[in-house]
Amino acid sequence: MANVVVVGAQWGDEGKGKIVDWLSSQADVVVRFQGGHNAGHTLVIDGNVYKLSLLPSGIVRPGKLSVIGNGVVVDPWHLVEEIAKLQAQGVAITPDNLRIADNATLILPLHRELDHFRETANAGMKIGTTKRGIGPAYEDKVGRRAIRVIDLKDEALLEAKIERLLAHHNALRRGLGIGEVDGRELLGQLKAIAPQILPFADTVWALLDGERRAGRRILFEGAQGALLDVDHGTYPFVTSSNIVAGQAATGSGLGPSAVGYVLGIAKAYTTRVGEGPFPTELFDEIGELIGQKGKEFGVVTGRKRRCGW
Repeated sequence: MANVVVVGAQWGDEGKGKIVDWLSSQADVVVRFQGGHNAGHTLVIDGNVYKLSLLPSGIVRPGKLSVIGNGVVVDPWHLVEEIAKLQAQGVAITPDNLRIADNATLILPLHRELDHFRETANAGMKIGTTKRGIGPAYEDKVGRRAIRVIDLKDEALLEAKIERLLAHHNALRRGLGIGEVDGRELLGQLKAIAPQILPFADTVWALLDGERRAGRRILFEGAQGALLDVDHGTYPFVTSSNIVAGQAATGSGLGPSAVGYVLGIAKAYTTRVGEGPFPTELFDEIGELIGQKGKEFGVVTGRKRRCGW
């Protein structure tokens, strides 16, 4: 079975990054298939520390093709920043080793603002998100009003899609008492970032199908854990995407037979960040000891993880 999908079996932070990095050294292609830039992996290779939150783990290994699939929501400004940081560490990142699905949804500034408002407002809306706009971007995706990577290629179409998007968001913002978004300003921001994103855009489903048919070994890199799955997790205290192994096919554009082996990662104790039920949570000195020994602090948010059995 050449192709492997790695998923978290708990609430995330099970140590998938280490396993994915080891497997990526043997894979030809590494694919992110869901989530956004809230899922952080820290890799240590030959004494060098690389912090990833959106880019697939294979990007730090020469000769590997890294792919961001259609199931991922992409913050283009964060992506450019993350690429620049790795390039400063000597990692080569070009369209030769990184591709982004042209039908992937973009996270926009208005998504980050809405996420932050919901999490900080005292209105019973708090879920415990990272306030990075991931949930609101998925909302627009299923609402069929999202801006996607491919939309950056056509300014006239992009302008019309922004107008449609803001018909929803500005009405929502008025109801929440937030200032409206200026469509011309958003258009200008997207036009400015487009040249840095579009060279990586590709028809990923076709690319991966070709790689699979050529016998390349594909590693599907999951983020978070199954108990945060929007359908199968501790709803509503979950993320906004499907995390379970079946999403590897849907989030990359391949058929289910493309996933040969599913590897679920668990650890001896459980942790979760943010709000939501956690019936085995330890509030005593044992929980504190686990947190200290396991260095249980969120890579992205810096928030301490809640520990339990």
